Parts: sequence; C-alpha cells; structure tokens
Amino acid sequence: MSRSSRIDFRTWVSMAMLTALAYVVMLLSKALPQVSGFLQMDLKDTIICIGGFIYGPLAAAIISIVVAVVEMFTYSDTGPIGCLMNVISTASFCCTASFIYKRRHTRKGAVAALSAAVAVLVVVMLLWNYLITPIYQKVPRDVVAAMLPTVFLPFNLVKGGLNMALVLLIYKPVVTALRKARLAPESRSAKQADPSVTLNGVPVGAVQRKKLNAGFLLFSFALLATFVTLALVLWGII
Repeated sequence: MSRSSRIDFRTWVSMAMLTALAYVVMLLSKALPQVSGFLQMDLKDTIICIGGFIYGPLAAAIISIVVAVVEMFTYSDTGPIGCLMNVISTASFCCTASFIYKRRHTRKGAVAALSAAVAVLVVVMLLWNYLITPIYQKVPRDVVAAMLPTVFLPFNLVKGGLNMALVLLIYKPVVTALRKARLAPESRSAKQADPSVTLNGVPVGAVQRKKLNAGFLLFSFALLATFVTLALVLWGII
C-alpha cells in the first residue's frame, strides 16, 4: 500500500470515528428541553465542525449528510424535511467555519471563522424556517414570519454560540488525541516551531503559548457561560 493510500485510509477512519461520535452527541442532545415545543438544541455540530477544522469543509459536509440521513432512518420522526433542515443547519455552520479556518489557521482565525459561522447559521435558518416551517408545522406563513425575530433568531443564535464555545474548548484535546493515534495530520505550528530561543532555559515560544492558552481558555469558558445562560432563558428555566 502506498503512503498516500495509507493517509487516505487514516483520514476515512478518523472521519468515521467523528461521524459515530457526532451521532452519539445528537442522541444525548435529545435529552435537552425543546424550544417552543419543536426546536431541538443539537450539539453534534461541535464534533462535525472539529472534523471540518481538521480535514476541511468537504469533510464537514460529508459528515453532516451522513449523520442526518442515519438519524432520519434510526431516530427522527420528521422524515425527509427534517433531514433536509438538519443538513442545511449543520452544513451552514460547520462548512462556513471550516472554509474560513482553512485559510486562517490560527486561534484568531478560529474565533473569526466560528463567529462568521454563527452569523451564517442564523441568516440561513431564518430563510429556511420561513420557507419550510409553514409546510412542516402546517401553520400560516404570517405566523411563522412573526416567530422569526422572537423564536428562530434567538434559538439559532444560542445554538450556534453553544457550538462555537464548545469547539473552542475541546478542539485541542480532540485533535491532539487523533494526532497521537496518527489519525490526523501534524499541526502547522508544530512544524514551524523554533525551540532554539529560550528564556531561563525554557523555549520562549512555550512561555508565550502558555499565556495564550490561559487567555484563550478564559475567553472560551466565558463564551460558554454566556450562551448556556441564554439557553436556560430560552428553555424558561431562568
């Protein structure tokens, strides 16, 4: 087997693992309360977005479709319409984030990519909920139009924000585990690191990374706390 074939095989194995994990997270998300009786806060986008960050937007699209189709045949009762909305929602978030992060492969790039992904998710789902929800829920379109700013917009903003915060928090440990198992490519920063510059015997780059990591984690936890609070408000708990 050639080296390129082995790389391709490892990529498919890793994507299959992430697909299975995303499906499990989807099932666990079903335990969360619904919003307005039919909107489900789904956190599988976190796992799919991590796959997109590692392997690119096409991988994110493939995993999005596979998980949605498997969900339709095994758990969901919303049929093809629910599957379509599922794919559109997940892909609009994960593919957008993956596309931007592929070109700005830094922490700031990740934050910018995920912020843009939340914005795209909100806009896309406002449009598709306006088009599809009257058919799916069998309610007049003007009723759905009235729900766009009061229900669909805050729901998708909180859903996107939760997934954004979780990606920022768990991307590093997940990708590190995959790299240790040789199922993910080596990071660009690891290839470019220069250990020759030291401060008191410690590489300067390591000191700088430690400070950045602490600030980044604090930001991510604050973001998660914000959107968890907003989710509790949407669920009517607080």
